[in-house]
Amino acid sequence: MARVKGSVWEIVPEDVEAAGLPRKEAETFVASLHRAVAGKPREGAEAAVWQAVVQLLRPEYPHALHQLVYYSVYDRWDTASRGPPPYWFPSLQDCKNTNLGRLMEAHGPKLLGSLYKDPITSFNLFQKFAVQHPEIYWSIVTKELSVKFQHPPKCILDRSQKSKEGGLWFPGAVLNIAECCIYPVPFQNKTDNSVAIIWRDEGFDDLPVNYLSVKELREQVMTVANALDTLFNEGDAIAIDMPMTYKAVVIYLAIILSGRVVVSIADSFVAKEIGTRMKVSKAKAIFTQDFIIRGGRKFPLYSRVVEGTTCKTIVIPAAGTNIGVKLRTNDLSWNDFISRTSSLERPNNYSAVYMDAESATNILFSSGTTGDPKAIPWTQLSPIRCGGDSWAHTDARSGDVLCWPTNLGWVMGPITLYSSLLAGATLALYHGSPLGHGFGKFVQDAGVTFLGTVPSLVKTWKNSNCMEGLDWSKIRICATTGEASDIDDDLWISSRTSYSPMIECCGGTELASSYIQGNLLQPQAFGTFSAPSMTTGLVIFDEQGNPFPDDQPCVGEMGLVPVYLGATNRLLNADHYKVYFDGMPIYRGMQLRRHGDVLQRTVGGYYIVQGRADDTMNLGGIKTSSVEIERVCNRADDSVLETAALSVKSRTGGPEQLVILAVLKDKSSQHDIDLLKKKFQKAIQTNLNPLFKVRFVKVVPEFPRTASNKLLRRVLRDQLEQQSAQSKL
Repeated sequence: MARVKGSVWEIVPEDVEAAGLPRKEAETFVASLHRAVAGKPREGAEAAVWQAVVQLLRPEYPHALHQLVYYSVYDRWDTASRGPPPYWFPSLQDCKNTNLGRLMEAHGPKLLGSLYKDPITSFNLFQKFAVQHPEIYWSIVTKELSVKFQHPPKCILDRSQKSKEGGLWFPGAVLNIAECCIYPVPFQNKTDNSVAIIWRDEGFDDLPVNYLSVKELREQVMTVANALDTLFNEGDAIAIDMPMTYKAVVIYLAIILSGRVVVSIADSFVAKEIGTRMKVSKAKAIFTQDFIIRGGRKFPLYSRVVEGTTCKTIVIPAAGTNIGVKLRTNDLSWNDFISRTSSLERPNNYSAVYMDAESATNILFSSGTTGDPKAIPWTQLSPIRCGGDSWAHTDARSGDVLCWPTNLGWVMGPITLYSSLLAGATLALYHGSPLGHGFGKFVQDAGVTFLGTVPSLVKTWKNSNCMEGLDWSKIRICATTGEASDIDDDLWISSRTSYSPMIECCGGTELASSYIQGNLLQPQAFGTFSAPSMTTGLVIFDEQGNPFPDDQPCVGEMGLVPVYLGATNRLLNADHYKVYFDGMPIYRGMQLRRHGDVLQRTVGGYYIVQGRADDTMNLGGIKTSSVEIERVCNRADDSVLETAALSVKSRTGGPEQLVILAVLKDKSSQHDIDLLKKKFQKAIQTNLNPLFKVRFVKVVPEFPRTASNKLLRRVLRDQLEQQSAQSKL
C-alpha cells in the first residue's frame, strides 16, 4: 500500500517512484497530475479532482500508484456527512446510448410529462414510477428481450387475485423460455451465424478460442432434447451437477425446451448434499462429468454423485471423447446417450414444449436457517426478470461478450445464461479454474466486454498478480455479487479496465435477480449499491417494524414490496408464506416480503449491506446457516460441549470470515487450538462444503443466552468485531 498524501497536490516524484514508476516517468506523471488539477479548489471538490486525474492512470501502472492517487484525492472526504466517495461518473451522451437511457428518452416524456429532463437527472423519478407502475415498465422491457410468446398474456399484471401477494404476472401467457434463447432475433442483429457461446478449455490457453453459433447451439440443444424423450417423460426433473461448460448449457436448455425441469446442483457439494437435493426435487436422473479438471489436476465427480444417489446418471468426459471411469449398469456415457437419436431422420430438429408462464423450469437451492436447503422453483417468469435487469442495469446487448465464472448450481449460473442469450449477447465460458492467468488470457482473447466476479476471486487475482501483462481494454463493464466487496479490490479491478464501472449487485435465488444494484445512469462508489433495481420497492424499518422515511439515511432490516416480477410464490419443502411473509410489517396496506438483509442507506442515497438479520451467513458467495456449521463442529472433537459459528467482516470490508467459538466440556483443560481448527475445518469440508474456510477458532468459557436459553450470536459477533477493530483478530 502506497503512503497516502493529504491531497494530490502533495504528491511528489519520490512518492510516485516509491509506488513503482522509474524516476523520469515519475517526474512526468507528477507534472501531468498537477496540470490536471490546476485551478481546481483544494477543499470540497474531490470528485471533480478525481475525474480530472483518473484519465492519467493507465491499467499497466502498479497498483500502488493507483492507490496513492485515489486515496490521496479522497483523504479528507468525510463519508459520514457526504456519503461514499464516487469514482465513476456517467456522461449525458453516454447515458442516452445505454439500454435504460434509450428507454427513458423514448418513454420518459410521455410517462413523466414535464418532470422528465434527461436519463441522469430523472433516474430516481423514473425508478419510482417503475415501482408504482411495474406493468408499464415490463411491457416495454420484455419487447427488448428475445421473449417470444406462443400465446401472449392477457395483461402484464393482474392484481385482482388477493391470494397472490405480488399479483399474477403475465396471465394466460404460453411460451418456452429456452426456445427464446436459441433462435435468430432480427431487432437484436442476432442471426444464425452470430456467436452464441465462446469457450476455451484449461490447458489450451495458447490455442484459438472455440465458437458455437446460434444455429449450432440450437441444433445441439434439439439433439439432446430428442435424446431426453427416449428416456424421460414431460415434467420430469433432471439434475445437472457439473462445471458450467458449453455442454452443461446445452443440457440445461434442452431439459427446459423438452418440457422438463432442471435441478441445479453445484459441483462442489459432497455426496450427502447431492443426495438431499435429488430427493427433495424428486429428480429422475442426473448429468455429471467423470472428473473435474482444475489447475491441471483431476478431481473425482462421478464417484461423488453415485455415492449420493441411485438415479440414472449420464456422464460427460471432462477431457477427450471417452469417459475415464467405469459406470454402473444403469448409467450412460454421453456418447451412448446421444446415440439414442441415431434412428431419427432429423435428430437436430425438435418442436418445443410450450407451457404457461408460471410453469417451473428450474429448481435451485438456497440454505435457510435450518439444516435443510430451501428448494426454490424458478418459473418462466424468472428468466424474464433476470434478463430484464441485466439489460437495464448492466446494459447487456448485442455485440457484448459476457463472462461470469460461476456454476449452474448457483443462481448466477442461470442468470448469466439468460442475461446473455435473451439480450442477444455472447456467453463466454472458461472450462477450468478462474483463479489464474489462463482465465485472464481467455478474457483477453475472447474479447470479453462484460466481466462478472465475486470479491474473493478479485482478491486472489490482485494478491497473486496473475493478470499482469494482459489486455482487458475491451471490458466496458464489471459486475460483482455474492459477498461484500473490499474497496481496494474494487479499485484494483476497475483500474485494470481503465476505470470502467463496477456494478454491485445484491439479490437472491428466490428473487431471480438483484433488489439493489448499480447502473450506468448514476455515479458509482466502490463497495456500494446506487439504487434499488428497476420496479423494486424496498422499505428499511427499525426493530419495532416502523419504516424509516424514504431517502433518509438509516440502518435497519429491509423488506420488499411484494409486487416483484420473477420472485417465488412457493417452495417445494417449506411454507412459503411463513418463510417470506409471516411476521413482516404492513406497509401502505401490503405485507412486506422478507429478505433478511440489514441495510444501511447512506448520505447521498447509496446502500451498503450490513449483514443478515437472522443467523444466516454468506461464505464465499454461498449462503449457509450457523446451525448447519455448528451441527458438524459439535461432533468434530469429543472435548467440545458446543460451538457458535459466526461470520465477521474485517475492518477494511470484503468477504465475511468464518469464526468458530467453542465451549469445552472440561473448562479447566488446555486444548491445542490449531488442532481444533483443523478438526473443525475437516468436518465442515467433509459434511457441508469444501469451499468453506475457518478463519479463526477461539475457546470461551460460556455463551451469552436469552432467558429462554437462545444463543445470542449477535452479541458474540459484536464482541468479535470490536476485537477485530483492535487488531486482535
